Amino acid sequence: MVTSGGQSRRVGGKRATQTSRQLTGDDAEQRALVHLQRQGLRLVCRNYRLAGGPFARGAEIDLILWDTDGTLVFVEVRSRASGSAGGAAASVTGAKQRRIVRAAQHYLLQLAQLPPCRFDVVAIDGDALQWIRAAFDSA
Repeated sequence: MVTSGGQSRRVGGKRATQTSRQLTGDDAEQRALVHLQRQGLRLVCRNYRLAGGPFARGAEIDLILWDTDGTLVFVEVRSRASGSAGGAAASVTGAKQRRIVRAAQHYLLQLAQLPPCRFDVVAIDGDALQWIRAAFDSA
């Protein structure tokens, strides 16, 4: 069912409407996931979000995966129609990085033992996909 502003689908028994921007983001995440899995990474979680509170706003991790060396990888996926204005990679600002780190810290609280971790970015500009390993750190 298509509605004004996006595609409608059922989530948890409720209807959720996605905008074209959200659909584009979902497609980019899927493309990034397929690419990373082809490189040997294994999916742990998609779209991990902190729930509620003023510090949770925007604190989301697009993909969490295990790398072949045992590193837990937190991945931010960014997509732009073209590489102009700095492109997709440049859109991962310091503020966005801090929100991702905050969500990663929250996720890690669930684990009995802390693994080595890394923050990657998959930047998609038009048809070009770039995987940036260790794009930023938690400091």
